[in-house]
Amino acid sequence: MALVSISTDPAEQQTPIIEQYGVTVPMAVDANGDVTARYDVLKWALPNGEPGHTFVLVNREGEVAWIRDYGAPDLPTRTMYVEVPELVEQIRAALPQ
Repeated sequence: MALVSISTDPAEQQTPIIEQYGVTVPMAVDANGDVTARYDVLKWALPNGEPGHTFVLVNREGEVAWIRDYGAPDLPTRTMYVEVPELVEQIRAALPQ
């Protein structure tokens, strides 16, 4: 299993965020939105079409095994960063053992 951050933001916009939060996972750019569309994460987009902050666990077959958005406009407390241990805990709790 690998954890990768994928964003539609250009790399030069991601760099300050990486430094600010000390991100240690690989970062990738989804410049044309193919990955975003494939996993339908824009359903949580802001009214202006900007993506929220969605985490997707994809299995070996390329299917969504777990998905959660933390930046959706309808959430009372939105966040753009979730600690990796917290994500792992939530994923483990959601997946069948």
